[in-house]
Amino acid sequence: MGEALGSSAGGGTSDTFDVKWFKGAQLNITVNCLDRHLESKGDQIAIQWEPNNPEKHNRHLTYRQLHAEVCKTANMLLSAGITKGDRVCIYMPMVPEAAIAMLACARIGAVHSVVFAGFSAQSLSDRINDSGCKMVITADGAFRGAKSATIETVIVLRHTLQECQWKEGRDQWWHEAIKNCSEVCDPVPMDAEDMLFILYTSGQQVNPRALCIQLQGIWSGQRTLLKMYFSMSRETYTGARLMGWITGHSYIVYGPLLEGATTLMFEGIPTWPDAGRFWQIIDKYKVNIFYTAPTALRSLMAYGDEFVYPIR
Repeated sequence: MGEALGSSAGGGTSDTFDVKWFKGAQLNITVNCLDRHLESKGDQIAIQWEPNNPEKHNRHLTYRQLHAEVCKTANMLLSAGITKGDRVCIYMPMVPEAAIAMLACARIGAVHSVVFAGFSAQSLSDRINDSGCKMVITADGAFRGAKSATIETVIVLRHTLQECQWKEGRDQWWHEAIKNCSEVCDPVPMDAEDMLFILYTSGQQVNPRALCIQLQGIWSGQRTLLKMYFSMSRETYTGARLMGWITGHSYIVYGPLLEGATTLMFEGIPTWPDAGRFWQIIDKYKVNIFYTAPTALRSLMAYGDEFVYPIR
C-alpha cells in the first residue's frame, strides 16, 4: 500500500493504490542463479577469486561446486535454527564465502543484510538491532565487537588466522559447523514479493535507512540491466565494487549468476602493490567486461599511464 501524489480528473488529490507483482507466483532466486545452469554450465567457473596479495593462491568455484557449497551452507543455517523470514547479518571481507552466505540465505528464504566490512562495531550493532538479525556471519579478520540482544549465533570464517574474541555457546567456526552438512538442500518456494534482502544506506549524513528489496523485482531488474547495458552472456566479468553496497549485490553476485557468467571477486584495492593492480587482474583472467566507479578511475589517473598493463 502507498500514497500516490499527482493530478486526477477530480482536481489534484492523492489516491491510495495497491500494486502487486505477479501475485501468486512462486520462485527461488537460487534456482535461477545455480540449478538451471548445472546441466549446461556445471563445469564452468561461476566465481573466480583474486586475493589481496597477488603472491597468494587464487580460488575458483564452478557452478556445480558453488551449488554444493550453497546447499551445505543453507543446511548449516537450518541446523542453527534459521528459517524462512529470519534476518541474517553478513559482515565479511570480499571472499567467496560472502556470496555463498547470501545465496544460502536466499535458498532457505532467510533475509540477508550485508554490512560493509569497514564499518565500525557501533555501525554494525545499529544495523543488527534495527533489522532484528538472529545470526551474524563474519570472518576472523573482521572486528565483531558489536553487541545485540537478538543475536543467537555467530558463524566465523577462518580467513586471516587472527585471534578472535570468542563467546562459547554463541560462536562457531564455519569449517566446523559445515563439515557434516549435506550438499542437498531443496529451495524454499518464495512469493514474488517476498523480501530477498535488507540493505542500509551509509548513514553519513542521517541515521542509516533500511531498504527492503523484494525478490522478483530485483531479479527482473538485474537481468534486464546486464542484458541491455552490458550485453552480458557467457562472459568473464568483474565488478570492482564492495559487497556491502547495492552494486555488489547486483553486479558481483545475483546479476552475473543469473546470466550464467563468470564473476570475478577481488579482495584488495586498486593501488596495492601498485596502481596497476586492476589491469594486471584484467590481463590475468582475460576479463572482457569491467565495471567500477568513476571515483576509482579518477584516483588511478593521478598515477599516469605507466601502470596500465597491455591486454593480450
